Amino acid sequence: MRVAIAEDGALFREGLVLLLGAAGHEVVGTVADGDALLKIVVTEPVDVAILDIRMPPEPDGGLTTAERIRALRPETGLLLLSHYAETHYLMRVLEIGAERIGYRLKERIAGVQVLADTLDRIAAGEIVIEPVLAKRLVQAPADSPLAALSERELDVLRLMAEGRTNNAIAQELFVSPKAVEKHSAAIFAKLDLPGDQTVHHRRVLAVLAYLRAQKIDG
Repeated sequence: MRVAIAEDGALFREGLVLLLGAAGHEVVGTVADGDALLKIVVTEPVDVAILDIRMPPEPDGGLTTAERIRALRPETGLLLLSHYAETHYLMRVLEIGAERIGYRLKERIAGVQVLADTLDRIAAGEIVIEPVLAKRLVQAPADSPLAALSERELDVLRLMAEGRTNNAIAQELFVSPKAVEKHSAAIFAKLDLPGDQTVHHRRVLAVLAYLRAQKIDG
């Protein structure tokens, strides 16, 4: 896999290079700001771009750069990294795209296996969300639309919020994929999501509805 990195912290940037090399990936460029990353992506074939959320040229430069990359190179996967699991960042990430995108904590991808798995899932078209953030969001206020969901449906939605596929959710909850499909259909119906969307897009809408209902700022 061809990977480009934008990270203004030199030590962490070099650490990523070592991890990617150990995982067998090719690093096509490492830069310290979003503008430089954009130049790489528009001139070189890049499978996944890794971006620090808080980097130049502005406070949340990684998110702005990710939006620009998605507009110019929609086929390029995006992995956004942060020291903090914050809901407003996740909202922006999900609004950038409904596939091939991820939001992980820096401390959680500081290992070859987790980083490689995250990149593989993004390259395969999935959304990958930091599990600690998804877990934090499972407590729905009594007046939330999510209050209509059963405990099992909330479990399914939490795993959707991590970007898990139906098969992965089934394995995590020790149920059949068919049961996950049934719970997903119930979630879509209870959240009044449009029926003319693709299943994948409706999953993203479900997660967005979930996050908006929580009103958590990180």
